[in-house]
Amino acid sequence: MAAVAIVVAYAGLSGVWVSTNAGWYLSLPRPSWQPPDPVFGLAWVYNFTILGIVGVVLALRMLPQPLIAYLVVFAMSVTAAILWAWLFYVAHHLVAAALCLSVCALLTVAMVVLAWREEWWCGALLLPYQAWLIVAASLSWGYVVLTRS
Repeated sequence: MAAVAIVVAYAGLSGVWVSTNAGWYLSLPRPSWQPPDPVFGLAWVYNFTILGIVGVVLALRMLPQPLIAYLVVFAMSVTAAILWAWLFYVAHHLVAAALCLSVCALLTVAMVVLAWREEWWCGALLLPYQAWLIVAASLSWGYVVLTRS
């Protein structure tokens, strides 16, 4: 299934880069609205699980054209998220990283709409992921502001 392959690539590649240069990340001033570190682990377990489940359900129920549209938007969103991880943790290009995560959050709106049209509960399951990306993008922009002060 293409959706599961996208989730595996998402988890694997972002995980590699997020664990890079932890000392640099820990030295950054944190935005005041950043959740505690354990929340990130819990959120991503939910996100990756739901992305996989929704992808499989949609693959089994959607007609080919809407499914292709969903998978293309999903792949573009994941590409933006993975690029964010590399730009933020490896290259330390915080503005470019924040832009990528903002694009990822916007693309996820289309994913939610496409999923909702097919199975409303699939769209509903994606809403916490959408909210998480909005928070993550705001945190990314928060790092930009705090490191430029």
